[in-house]
Amino acid sequence: MHGEGVSSYAYNNWGTVLFSVAFFILFALGFLRPKKKVEWRSMGVFFSFLVVLFMEMYGFPLTIFLLVSLLGKNYPVLDPFSHASGHLILVFLGLAHSALAMVILHFITNGFIFFGLYLMYRGWKLIYQAGGEKLVKEGIYAHIRHPQYDGILLITIGFLIQWPSLTTLLMWPILIFAYYKLAMREERELEKQFGEEFLQYKKSVPAFIPRLRLEAGKDLSCPVKKE
Repeated sequence: MHGEGVSSYAYNNWGTVLFSVAFFILFALGFLRPKKKVEWRSMGVFFSFLVVLFMEMYGFPLTIFLLVSLLGKNYPVLDPFSHASGHLILVFLGLAHSALAMVILHFITNGFIFFGLYLMYRGWKLIYQAGGEKLVKEGIYAHIRHPQYDGILLITIGFLIQWPSLTTLLMWPILIFAYYKLAMREERELEKQFGEEFLQYKKSVPAFIPRLRLEAGKDLSCPVKKE
């Protein structure tokens, strides 16, 4: 098993690690624009998540080494260090070498990732256009109060499904808690700045999960005027 694994070793690609980390960090900096210390602290957790993610994806597969050491001959695949075998969900479902399963996995996870990037962009664009002079309530902000942080949530979920590792699984709850705390801090500042307008907005728009606006018992037929 180990000889075959070594022959298909798909790691030590540190240039790819640096490029991937730089791409997502520059994107996040461009659309989150941290200024205060607490914002940089949350961003630092996100950066750390990205670094350990891409290090395990392209650099050194720590999680796979640990799993192979623990499971030995019971490890599900004979080539644990090939790139395809890094998708651990497929490995333990017995689908590591299924082309269809790989396509489905990437379709779902890349959907999460790219939609997360889109939310970060849309949120930033509206905030930038407002210039801090008004409370942004239109567009994506008419459905959720923190689309940019939802974007980070979706990006990280996509990567966790696509390439789970012990380090990212341990870091993810810390990352989400950090951005939840930051969101609540920002809301206190918005309440001070906009007062009752923000409180009314807060009552009508959820923080992170869009509300299904279904009116129970609504009659969709054409109304009939009473004489």
